[in-house]
Amino acid sequence: MGAHAFGLFAVILAIAAGAALIATRLRQPLIVAFLGVGILVGPTGTGWVVADGTIELLARMGIAILLFLVGLRLDLHLIRSTGPIALATGLGQIVFTSGVGFLIAVALGMDTVSALYVAVALTFSSTIIIVKLLSDKRELEHLHGRIAVGFLIVQDIVVVLVMIVLTAFGRTTGDNLLLDVSLVFAKGLGLVAGIAVLSRYVLPWLSHHIARSQELLLLFGIAYAVSVAAFSDWLGFSSEVGAFLAGVSLAGTPYRDALGARLVSLRDFLLLFFFLDLGSRLEFTDATRQITEALVLSVFVLVGNPLIVVLIMAAMRYPVRVGFLAGLTVAQISEFSLILAALGLSLGHITNATVGLITVVGIITIGASTYLILYSHTIYERIKHRIAVFERRGHHRATSGNRGRSTGSSTDWDGSVVTSPSGWATPGTACSPWTSIRTGWAPTTAHRSPRCSAAPRICTSWRPSRCPPSAT
Repeated sequence: MGAHAFGLFAVILAIAAGAALIATRLRQPLIVAFLGVGILVGPTGTGWVVADGTIELLARMGIAILLFLVGLRLDLHLIRSTGPIALATGLGQIVFTSGVGFLIAVALGMDTVSALYVAVALTFSSTIIIVKLLSDKRELEHLHGRIAVGFLIVQDIVVVLVMIVLTAFGRTTGDNLLLDVSLVFAKGLGLVAGIAVLSRYVLPWLSHHIARSQELLLLFGIAYAVSVAAFSDWLGFSSEVGAFLAGVSLAGTPYRDALGARLVSLRDFLLLFFFLDLGSRLEFTDATRQITEALVLSVFVLVGNPLIVVLIMAAMRYPVRVGFLAGLTVAQISEFSLILAALGLSLGHITNATVGLITVVGIITIGASTYLILYSHTIYERIKHRIAVFERRGHHRATSGNRGRSTGSSTDWDGSVVTSPSGWATPGTACSPWTSIRTGWAPTTAHRSPRCSAAPRICTSWRPSRCPPSAT
C-alpha cells in the first residue's frame, strides 16, 4: 500500500464510511457500497490498492468469520418446519439457474470452465441481505418469509459443498486420480469426525466456562474459527470450509446467539477488506462487452430466478402471491458468488475478467433486488392479473407463522399468515379472507370478515362455503 500506508488506510476507511452512509440513505445493503469502494480504489479506479499481503490476510479473516457465522446460525429445524417446499424450491432454483445460466454464458462466447463458474455464481442468493430486508419489513414470520429463509439455508449448504469439491479436487493433477480421491475422502472424514468429537464432548463443557466472560467468549470464538479454518486449509480444503464446520460445531451450544451477535460487526468490518482485495484484482479489458454481458446475466437473475420459484410453488399448490413474494428474495447473487469467483481465480480456473463480470452482476442485481423486495407488495398489486395464469385450482397449502409447524392443506389466499401465541388471528392486520392456524394436532381455519373484525369466526371445515355465519 506504499510508504504512507497508515494515512492511505485512513482515507480508504473514510471513503468506505461515506459510501456506506450514501447506501444507507438509498436503503441499499452495505455490500453494494463496499463493492463500489473496492472498484474505486483498485487498479480500475484510483489505483490506491493493489494485491497486497496485508489486505489479503484481512480479507481471508473476514471470509472465515462470515462462514463461521453461517455455520453458527444454521437452522436445519426451519427446513423441516417448512416441509418439502424449502427443499424443492431451493434445489429446483439451483438446477434451473445453473443450467440456463450456463447456456447463456456459452452463448455469450465464454469457454466451458468460465461459463460453469458464472452459472454457479448466478445460483446463490444472499441470506444476510434477505434476512435483514424481511426483518425490517417484519415479514420473517410470514409464510413467504419462512419459505424464503428455508430455501436460502438450502442454498448455503449447497454452496459449502461446492467449495469443498472445488478445493478438494481443484488441484488434483490426474496422475493418480483414485489415490487423490481416496486421500480427499479420508482427510474429509477425519476432519468431520474430529469436529464431531469436539462438538459432543469438549465444546459444551469448555464454552460453559468461557461464557462467564463476554470478552473471553468473543476472543475464543474468533480464535476457534480461525484455527479450524487454518487446519482445514492445511489439510487441502479451503479455510472457508473449516470456518463453516467450526460454526456448526458451536451451533448446539446455548451461547451461539450471544457469540453471533458480537461477531456481526466484526464480520461487516473485515468483509470490507475482502471487497478491497477483490477490487484490486479486477480487470475490465473490454468494458463495453463486459457491461453488455453483465446486463444480460442480470436480467436473467432478476426475472428468471423469481419466475422459477413462482412456478415450483404453484406446482405445489401455493398461492401465486406467496410464490411471487418468496421468489423476489432470489433476484440477486450473493457474497458467496464473489467468494466462489475469488476461489476459482486462486485455483487458476478463471481469469480476472470473469471475476470482474461476476462482480458487476452482483452490484446490479443486489441493488435492483433491494428495491424489488422493499416494494414487493406494490409491485404484486400492479402485475397480479398478468401472473394469475400460474394460479393452480384447488386447495392451497399454508404454513403457520405462529409455531413454525406445517398445517397441511388449507386455503390461505393472502399468504401472510399472522397468528398470536393464543392461536387467534391477529386483529387489525390487513384483511385476508382466510388465515390458517393450528390448535394441537387438529388444523382449523380462522375466517375474518372483510371488515377485519377483532373476533374471527372459527370453522372446522376446509371449505369457505361451509363456514358458519357465527362463532362456534
